[in-house]
Amino acid sequence: MAVERTCKALHGLKPALLMVVVQLSFAGVNVFYKLAANDGISLRVIVTYRLIFAAAVVVPLALVFERNSRPKLTWIVLFQAFLCGLFGGTLFQNLYIESIALTSATFASAMINLVPAITFILAVSFRLEKLSLGTIAGKAKVLGTLMGIGGAMLLTFYRGAEINVWSTDVDLLHHGQHQIGGHSAESPESENLLLGSILALGSCLSFASWLIIQTKMSERYPCHYSTAALMCVMGAIQSAVFALCMESDWSQWKLGWNIKLLTVSYSGIVGTGLAVTLIAWCVHMRGPLYVSIFYPLMLVSVAIMGSLVLDENLHLGTIFGSVLIVCGLYAVLWGKRKETKKQTQVASCSSPELEQSALTDIVITSPADHHLHNTIKITETQLPPASHHVIARSTTANSLKK
Repeated sequence: MAVERTCKALHGLKPALLMVVVQLSFAGVNVFYKLAANDGISLRVIVTYRLIFAAAVVVPLALVFERNSRPKLTWIVLFQAFLCGLFGGTLFQNLYIESIALTSATFASAMINLVPAITFILAVSFRLEKLSLGTIAGKAKVLGTLMGIGGAMLLTFYRGAEINVWSTDVDLLHHGQHQIGGHSAESPESENLLLGSILALGSCLSFASWLIIQTKMSERYPCHYSTAALMCVMGAIQSAVFALCMESDWSQWKLGWNIKLLTVSYSGIVGTGLAVTLIAWCVHMRGPLYVSIFYPLMLVSVAIMGSLVLDENLHLGTIFGSVLIVCGLYAVLWGKRKETKKQTQVASCSSPELEQSALTDIVITSPADHHLHNTIKITETQLPPASHHVIARSTTANSLKK
């Protein structure tokens, strides 16, 4: 009995442990980005190789795990994949790595936590989300958004006193000896910080746009591995074209046994290929909100790694701004969870009142096993709004006759 309880406890902790691994891998990507940028390597080439390595990992996964469940690939899906590759791959990665080169790994990873707040603003602008200021959930999302924006402004315009928590005397960057990603290390720090902040906000905006486009694409093409593979392939092609137009030094494209190969292979295979697989599994087990809760762990990990091996010093403004952004993130997530829970309760309360005349067979396919189909009957008339997208994404009884 004791062994069974231990096994069950370990199985229950598996999603949490995997998400910790994912965030630590993301923190490693930030450190490698900073090292590669400091070594004078072209940032555009790094992004291109990362997406190529990622595509080499994700495409086989899609071919193996979704070979029997992929719907027909249409031109609309290809266009949406092009936009996903543009906003979620090319633009996001180029802007993000440029912001790391101009500021620090800790600063950029703190700013990326603004994505939920910016996504909420875009969703409201495109009428995909309602403010609902009359509810606690709506107020929490608005307050969290304002806190995130306030934290970003604090990060940008206030540094404060320098805080030395510990020092290992390890400085892999060798400050002042290299150019950072094509930018002179002698340029004023305030200008770098301001430009880096703008680029970081641009990367957050690009990533938030990708999330909205990805949601629309998933409705037409509900295959997680295949959509990730299409995005990586499109992003790799776009990044390669952009890098070839901007980078005239062909020596930058050579991969040797150096920090460039280590950066692109780690960021592509581990930071994208492995991370996408683990995140998809955790979303299947616990849902997207559970996955989002772990993202501030990357900020803490990057801050620790940066201070240990990059000799990055923390400032009072960085700490206060990061705390505000993380608190804003959790406020938005809490509001969204509250809103989703309320919609689920409304759907469950109204279901007994539905008529039993119009029955529709809906096939629910588990991502873990595409050969296993569970058929349940639910009524289609007078369905609540929370159930509309379920029917839109499901296969009706006609598909069973084919």
